[in-house]
Amino acid sequence: MAIRNIRQEGDEILNKVSREVEVIDDKVKELIDDMVETMHKYNGVGLAAVQVGILKRIIVIDIYDEKTPIVKLINPKIIKQKGEREIEEGCLSFPNKFAKVKRPVEVVVEGLNENGEKVKIKAVELLAQALCHEIDHLNGITFVDIMEPNTLQYVEPQN
Repeated sequence: MAIRNIRQEGDEILNKVSREVEVIDDKVKELIDDMVETMHKYNGVGLAAVQVGILKRIIVIDIYDEKTPIVKLINPKIIKQKGEREIEEGCLSFPNKFAKVKRPVEVVVEGLNENGEKVKIKAVELLAQALCHEIDHLNGITFVDIMEPNTLQYVEPQN
């Protein structure tokens, strides 16, 4: 496993649409492991492959609670969403920046796990938010593209 470089604000790749994964091989599994390690290194809740410079439809999420395992999804799609709420979001690709966005309260997402098996995840609140945020990345959309007007703030990093 390895820590990957996270693409930052201004990198054109963040606005590109990722391609479907056709074959789940050892390289894809290694990428997923690297993404989890990278996400944890930078204390992120989620990471999309595009954020490490790979235009493949792969996301990983860890909401750091004991009930929810780490989510690893290939070719995820939102198939159902319910409700709406305004919440503050940040992103590893936009360090120390936060803004308000509107996200569904509940989503159902389908995709493949790293063994190529079809999975369906019903998620609420933070997990729903993270799934939407990461799937947006796969479509070339960042949280600053959909933020509520005049809500972007910069927070000084804590050393």
